[in-house]
Amino acid sequence: MNILAEAESNAAISILHALGLDKGCSIGINLKVKVKLVSEPQEIKEDFHQLFQSIEMVWKEHGFPLPDKYGWQVSSEIPIGQGLKSSSAISCAAIKALNEATWTGLNESEIVDIAVSSQRKCGCTITGSMDDTWASISSGWKLVDPKKSASESVILEGEIEDEMIIFLILRGSRSNIIKVSNFKEQSRIFERALDSILQDSIFQAISTNGMAVAAATEDDEAVRICNKLISKGAIAAGISGSGPSISVVSFIQDSETIRKTLYNSGHEIIETNFIEDNSSELI
Repeated sequence: MNILAEAESNAAISILHALGLDKGCSIGINLKVKVKLVSEPQEIKEDFHQLFQSIEMVWKEHGFPLPDKYGWQVSSEIPIGQGLKSSSAISCAAIKALNEATWTGLNESEIVDIAVSSQRKCGCTITGSMDDTWASISSGWKLVDPKKSASESVILEGEIEDEMIIFLILRGSRSNIIKVSNFKEQSRIFERALDSILQDSIFQAISTNGMAVAAATEDDEAVRICNKLISKGAIAAGISGSGPSISVVSFIQDSETIRKTLYNSGHEIIETNFIEDNSSELI
């Protein structure tokens, strides 16, 4: 069996959930997924939404070639179903691998468009995850309009310049049903998060967005956890995606107190940081 191509993408956390105001914002974090396109068919574990089948269908709908014989291998550090954008990361990595193997010559915007279409087709996203997909393939944060094409979607973007530690609190499987109407009812809180983004107060936006998502999903535990961690010195704490994971951002010098609090909580904890430069040469 030969490797025809391989590519990486990364996880991300939410700054603004796209269901609240029809605008979304996410930022990449240093948890990777690697997808290999190989010369023999492979069984894909945990492909609950048949995402790879959708990727192949969208790829062919665009008129792009597929190898005569191929399969997929996935190696991922990203927890699935936790709001950490695993589907966006897998989609981007798979499409980047196809792009390389077939010499298609797609740019980042075109890869994002195909990844978004693939996620919509398999039903693993409500919004299309345009913001999440951009965060999986590029550094920094982007405020996007998910109703537009990728090349036209970016409203505002920026970088996190300070060195931070990100703690991810994994709270098990998602249990709450996501209702669009519940998110729309929290529009005032989402508007506060959007205002923070427009003022380049990204950490305030993460926390405020988390409050809005907690209200929309009736997740009182998340509010309690976030308030406690901010009182311990975290500069941001909020639900990522629709949950259940919580992202906590800390300056390095304040991280030990937060670390002790988290590792006594009984939840699984992952430590990581923001992606500084996720650019790669596209063939």
